[in-house]
Amino acid sequence: MRRRLLPLILFSLAPAAHAGPGPASPAFRIAETGQGFERLADAVAAIGSGDGTIDIQPGTYRQCAVQTEGRVAYRAVKPGSVILDGVSCEGKAGLVLRGRAAHVEGLIFQNFRVPDRNGAGIRQESGSLTVMDSLFRDSEQGILTADDPQAMLRIDRVTFRGLGGCPNGMCSHSIYAGNIGEVVVTRSRFEAGTGGHYLKSRATRITVTDTSFDDSHGSATNYLIDLPAGATGLIARNVFVQGRFKENHGCLIAVGAEQQLHPSNGLTIRANQATIAPGADFSTSFVVNWTPDPLIMSGNQLGPGIQPYQKR
Repeated sequence: MRRRLLPLILFSLAPAAHAGPGPASPAFRIAETGQGFERLADAVAAIGSGDGTIDIQPGTYRQCAVQTEGRVAYRAVKPGSVILDGVSCEGKAGLVLRGRAAHVEGLIFQNFRVPDRNGAGIRQESGSLTVMDSLFRDSEQGILTADDPQAMLRIDRVTFRGLGGCPNGMCSHSIYAGNIGEVVVTRSRFEAGTGGHYLKSRATRITVTDTSFDDSHGSATNYLIDLPAGATGLIARNVFVQGRFKENHGCLIAVGAEQQLHPSNGLTIRANQATIAPGADFSTSFVVNWTPDPLIMSGNQLGPGIQPYQKR
C-alpha cells in the first residue's frame, strides 16, 4: 500500500526561545491601543469586556492568565518564539479562558502539571476558542474544555507531543473536549503520547481532516480518536499509525464507548490511511462502534492486521 507522508506541521521542531523580550519592548502589548505590560494577566485585564489582541514578544514566560470576559487574541510576534512554561493559574492551566471568545496563535505551551492530573496548556471553560500554529508538549494535557454546548473548539496547524497519562486511573489526554457544540481539527499532528487518548471529544459534532496521529513513539496510549458519547461529523484524509506500546490496542477510532449522549447516525469516516507500527504483535480494528447508529465508511486504506469495522 502506498503510504501518505505525515504532514509537516509548524513547530514539529520548535526553534529555540529567547530568554525574554528586548529591554525597549514590553513583553505584552495590546495592538489596538499600544499599551504595554510586563505581565500577561495585566494585559488581559486591560482588555476587560472589550475586544483586543495581545502581541507577545519572544521569550520564555513563567506566567499564566485568566480571561473572564471579552474577546482576546494571544499572538506571538514571531511564531514559535513564545513559550508559556509550566505556571498554572487556579491550579488548571497556562491560559484559563471563560470570556466570550479567545484566539491563540504562534505559542508554545510546555511542562504543565497540577495535583489533579489535569494540568493543561489551555483550559477552555466557556466561549469559543481557536488555536493556530502552536505547539503543546510535555504536559499532562494540551487542551482541556469544560461542558458548554454553545462552545466551539477549532484547531489548525497545531502539534501535540508527549502528552497524556493514566496513573492510578486518573487519565489525561492530548485534547480532552467536554460536552461542547463542535470540535474542528485540521492540518495538525498528534505524536509520542505518554498515555490516555490523543483526541477525546464529547462534543456533539466532530471534524478531523488532513491530520496525522503518529503513535509509533507513544507509550501506554489508548485510542487515537475517542468519541465516548457519540458524535456526528467527518473524519477524513488523515494518517493513523498505531504504535507498539499500547495500554489498549483494541481500535484506532472508538465511537460511543462510554455513553450515547449524542446521535452518531451518518458519522462519516473516509479516505484515511492507517497502519500498525513495525514490530507490533497484535491486530486491531480501525473503527469500533458501540452505538446503534449506522456510520458511513468509504475509501479507507488499511494496512495488515487492521480490520475495517467492528460493532459492539
